[in-house]
Amino acid sequence: MRRLALPLVASLVLIGTTACDLSKPGGEVVQPRPETVVGTVAEEKKVEVPQQFANGDPDAGKAVFASNCTGCHTLKAAGSTGTVGPNLDQAQPELSLIVNRVRHGQGAMPPFEGKLSTEQISDVAAYVFDSTHSG
Repeated sequence: MRRLALPLVASLVLIGTTACDLSKPGGEVVQPRPETVVGTVAEEKKVEVPQQFANGDPDAGKAVFASNCTGCHTLKAAGSTGTVGPNLDQAQPELSLIVNRVRHGQGAMPPFEGKLSTEQISDVAAYVFDSTHSG
């Protein structure tokens, strides 16, 4: 059985290496031709901010951030340099993502829904968004 397997494997390797050659017999390299794709790419679904979280007060959110978020996140506006969670200045998350993460958590970040009021979540989300999206 081993005697049959070795020639078979060698043949498959030889076929595999020659099938990937992109040159013509004269040595000219050929490029694959692009093909037209029929159809459309699905648009990314925009996530809406639930109405109760849409109009937070960034000034009030600064205090919420200071007492709940500085230990884990870097945010220049807050003077925080935490490294457990994402650097918010670099990430520049959208408001809907901020609200979602504060409410439900993800990975090492715990959910704050039930620990923070709806108003506090709205405020801290507005603070992070405004801090990371202003000039």
